[in-house]
Amino acid sequence: MELKRSTGSLTRLLVASAAVFGLLAGNATLAQAAEPADVHGPDPTEESITAPRGPFEVDEESVSRLSVSGFGGGTIYYPTDTTDGLFSAVSISPGFTGTQETMAWYGPRLASQGFVVFTIDTITTTDQPDSRARQLQASLDYLVNDSDVKDIIDPARLGVMGHSMGGGGSLKAALDNPALKAAIPLTPWHTTKDFSGVQTPTLIIGAQNDTVAPVSQHAKPFYESLPDDPGKAYLELAGASHLAPNTDNTTIAKFSIAWLKRFLDDDTRYDQFLCPPPENDDSISDYQSTCPY
Repeated sequence: MELKRSTGSLTRLLVASAAVFGLLAGNATLAQAAEPADVHGPDPTEESITAPRGPFEVDEESVSRLSVSGFGGGTIYYPTDTTDGLFSAVSISPGFTGTQETMAWYGPRLASQGFVVFTIDTITTTDQPDSRARQLQASLDYLVNDSDVKDIIDPARLGVMGHSMGGGGSLKAALDNPALKAAIPLTPWHTTKDFSGVQTPTLIIGAQNDTVAPVSQHAKPFYESLPDDPGKAYLELAGASHLAPNTDNTTIAKFSIAWLKRFLDDDTRYDQFLCPPPENDDSISDYQSTCPY
């Protein structure tokens, strides 16, 4: 009987140990799943994130409007070194009367930091924000399903950006597609002011002297309407006009790269550039956020 009791105790001990091991293993699996799918590039610094080019060599491919449907074609910029795994992707819409050329500077600058970037043309230059939202989604669908670079893109990590009506379109795209991982509206314009249904981390960049889409009527109400979770930020460019996003801008680039890295790639190394809010930066007139993320 004593031997039987000892055997039973040993059995219970082994079962308990197995259960604990299984729990720990399960937790380890969950922890691994929470890690970024692919981390690209060396540890970032202020110098690396503000440099005109990042660590990746970039190539580009022109996409004719005749070869696509739902948007007006564009240019794909992409890293040529894929040894670190799949890349996140972002589509960028121009504003009212604008073409992809007005957003071309984002292509090589963002792609050199480890993203696939699609600067698109819209079907017509006068398309309204909701149409631009649909076109942004169509361009993302093209990227992951039909483009020549589809094999280097992680289809689960997609984002949108846009200027003016394209910025309003990026907000609407995020509202329509909760699966998007990041949105960056640039001096955005939209007649709708309530985007409380957006579930995508969103960085809104406004311009202090914008007379086309004044921040008090557009960028700020958009930001205030967004939910705090899963994260939002508002950056206002000091002394800048509505067209500030159309030319190479270090402040826009820095915060766009940090936002896309943080939320497209889930790369927490870039938290340092978003939280706490920047201080003593003459290029920024206002910054608000839901730090920490």
